Amino acid sequence: QLQASGGGLVQAGGSLTLSCAASGRTISRDIMGWFRQAPRKEREFVAAISWSGANNRYADSVKGRFTISRDNAKNTVYLQMNSLKPEDAAVYYCAADSDSYVNSAYSHGDAWKYDYWGQGTLVTVSS
Repeated sequence: QLQASGGGLVQAGGSLTLSCAASGRTISRDIMGWFRQAPRKEREFVAAISWSGANNRYADSVKGRFTISRDNAKNTVYLQMNSLKPEDAAVYYCAADSDSYVNSAYSHGDAWKYDYWGQGTLVTVSS
């Protein structure tokens, strides 16, 4: 089970850190990802992190502003979001690919690659 938290209301230019805590299984060998879905829009990829955290991938829209990280000892993945914009407002979901054989997140921009999903956490950005 994946539990996302940390969402809330923030002003444009502000920061938030989302957490995704896993329970019931270890995610140390999972590729982990964050996706988001804004009202009336399709779910879109945000970021993904490899087992070791060394081979990650970001959507162009968040590069340089968002940082994905993980603490395998805590079975938790994080998404640090800086310089938030109104267009970042969405429900953010974390997801796990438990069947990856490569320690790289470069090919994990598609939702279908993930087999575990958490419930979302809402991020609201005021202008």
